[in-house]
Amino acid sequence: MKPDDIATAITNALVQGGSEWLVATIVAFLPVLWTMSLIMHLGRPYVIRTLRRCGLRLGADVWWMSYLLMRDAILLATFALSWIFFEPNIVTQSALPLTGPLAALCLLLALAVKLTRRVDDDINAYRLSTVFLVVGATLYYFPQVFAVEAASQVNLAGIATFFTSNSNVNLALGIMWVSLAGVALTALYLFGRALMSVNRKVAAGMPAPTAPIRQKARVA
Repeated sequence: MKPDDIATAITNALVQGGSEWLVATIVAFLPVLWTMSLIMHLGRPYVIRTLRRCGLRLGADVWWMSYLLMRDAILLATFALSWIFFEPNIVTQSALPLTGPLAALCLLLALAVKLTRRVDDDINAYRLSTVFLVVGATLYYFPQVFAVEAASQVNLAGIATFFTSNSNVNLALGIMWVSLAGVALTALYLFGRALMSVNRKVAAGMPAPTAPIRQKARVA
């Protein structure tokens, strides 16, 4: 074997091994982000009680804004890292939770509720986003704990085989494509809603025609 071939083989091995290690790290770290997302979202009553006890208005504003920024930033980071569940090659070759794409879709729906409704003022919107987050976390926790991380357990061999993406490829790809379609529909809905909001603001801000213009139009 030539030195160039050896160098190419070593480079390919490092790249492939590094990519597999990165995917495995993201999959193992996502439960932490999901847990933090639930804690920050469900901790809203505690934050509000703390605000009521805060006598300094500036301190209350800083506390509330810090909470909002951390809560929403964690949600966005969790969804961004969950995008690996929508990569067909990764889904078929790596050991991923089978319902990971559905969990990412639920997370996006929770974010959509936060973008389109006043979650911190509307109790129904808060409950709806909570339902999406809890369902999404459950869809991720169960296959991650009882399938991906329990592959060495003999008693859970059947569950591990069924709920792991690379051992149940056809079902994993079906769930991925359905979830990806849901992500596309949600993105189109958010885009259309934002476009309609911009059009309404532009229409409301347009100046009314002046009297000379109307008079000229009547003469014409």
